[in-house]
Amino acid sequence: MLEKGLTQVYTGNGKGKTTAAIGQAVRAKGRGLNVYMIQFLKKDDSSGEQVVLKKLGIKLQCFGGDYAFQRLTQKEIKKAKGFFKKIIDEIANEIEQKSYDIVILDEINLLIRRNLLDKEMLVEFIKNKPQNTELILTGRGADKEIIELAGLVTECKKVKHPYDKKIKARLGIEL
Repeated sequence: MLEKGLTQVYTGNGKGKTTAAIGQAVRAKGRGLNVYMIQFLKKDDSSGEQVVLKKLGIKLQCFGGDYAFQRLTQKEIKKAKGFFKKIIDEIANEIEQKSYDIVILDEINLLIRRNLLDKEMLVEFIKNKPQNTELILTGRGADKEIIELAGLVTECKKVKHPYDKKIKARLGIEL
């Protein structure tokens, strides 16, 4: 059990945000800590890390894969906002009921950036998290207020990426 949990943010346009959060999850689990990871905008069994995290006993849930990177109508955005608000409420209740040392909200920054979740809801979530829970937030375009609330912020900067040369995501590397 952690004495004092901070909020960490992994953001930027480079590769490595989710990977860094997973590294923290593996390190924590290796030390006997209880880890809960929520992947937004991703589907179950869509990437290799999901298989391993489950084998390690890390609680993992995926939500909103259908909203990933498509353009949404105003009606779809409104529906998505309701969906993600409900999910955040459920996660808050889950954290309250169980003692998680680390909670990872993967791609949460992107939800806010794409207007699929109200920033104020995440701000309240951060402010009301249990004192001994480390909260890790990932995704491009972290909001300035979220960055101000965090105790650790890392920006992953793209210098060069295979996508620039039209190389698709590769199994075991990006997927």
